[in-house]
Amino acid sequence: MQTDQGYLTYCTNIHPGENWSDHFAALQQNFPSIKAQVSPDILMGIGLRLSHQASEELQHADNLTELKQWLSANKAYVFTMNGFPYGEFHNTAVKDQVHAPDWTTHERLDYTLRLFGILKQLLPGGMEGGISTSPLSYRYWHNTPELLKKATDVATANILKVAKELISIDHQSGIFMHLDIEPEPDGIIENGPEYITWYTQVLLPQGKPLIAETFGVTHDEAERLLKRHICLCYDVCHFAIGYEPHQQIIAELEEKGLKVGKIQISAALKAALPSDTKSRKPILDTFEKFNEPTYLHQVIAKTQNGQLLRYRDLPDALNDGANAAVDQWRAHFHVPIFTEELGLLQSTQSDIVEVLQINKNKRFSQHLEVETYTWGVLPDEKKLPINDSIARELNWVKDIL
Repeated sequence: MQTDQGYLTYCTNIHPGENWSDHFAALQQNFPSIKAQVSPDILMGIGLRLSHQASEELQHADNLTELKQWLSANKAYVFTMNGFPYGEFHNTAVKDQVHAPDWTTHERLDYTLRLFGILKQLLPGGMEGGISTSPLSYRYWHNTPELLKKATDVATANILKVAKELISIDHQSGIFMHLDIEPEPDGIIENGPEYITWYTQVLLPQGKPLIAETFGVTHDEAERLLKRHICLCYDVCHFAIGYEPHQQIIAELEEKGLKVGKIQISAALKAALPSDTKSRKPILDTFEKFNEPTYLHQVIAKTQNGQLLRYRDLPDALNDGANAAVDQWRAHFHVPIFTEELGLLQSTQSDIVEVLQINKNKRFSQHLEVETYTWGVLPDEKKLPINDSIARELNWVKDIL
């Protein structure tokens, strides 16, 4: 729905399903109830997640027509999409395979272009559209500096192919869409500074000559076009895990003219770790309850001298739980955003409030998407009816806005 700060929705990656029939059935089953609780009287947008298989099936004219008719009948529209998970995202061990296929492959490129082709047909007139995507690749698949550089260069070249398509669509039809790169712990791009470095030292040097030659424009105009169509997805959970200073990062993005295409409103787990073993153990035991086999739950620990220690998954952190130098953990687990206290643990809810306050002052993005996709793997005592939970999250954000 439209708010004073932009368009607010939730990401449908919470709903399981691999083919279009399953995706559409989930929308039909869940969205009307959510809308009735959040936006009963005005149009409400959808943050659509399509798997590779579903995106192929939705290209069929009958399926797309049926979706358009359903959207109209339910006073709904699609303005943003999640193009990060390519394949199955529930009911299987996703872990690092959430990045596969990565941006070094033609499969990722073709999938993303297909999503933009669909979004172009669904996007309301005069509204900008965006699709969030992976941070190039999973860094531990490229285990030497040379391999990491090669993967970065190939991935960047493929992203520039998307940029060329988006610029062409904009020029030919006036439909404005952007690709939103989503930093994540252990991605090739995992935080704000790495995104800015990649953009200024890799993407722009590769992209400006290419765009200038392709469209017959100056290098300055090529840079403007790239900054218009290749943006950042500011996932608050991911940035909070890395203890990132939101005000500083957003100010540096603004100073360099780099745009935020979407704010993903999400919260991570955190806890202070007492120095004595007896007091620490119950906290570690509570973290253990969130150790489930579907998703990666990277942990970034802060030591007493301010250094950061990175663990690829929660079991790795738990194995080092007695490390007396560490006094805080933050874990990649998208917990419900409407609560700050989770027993002995807390959420990074305050980071959401801070980022939305900055957006209120600066209006650095007009796409706001709640993304809590882990309802199905939460400990039993944290589970609530899914539609009521999603509506409660959206209404909590409305109150903050």
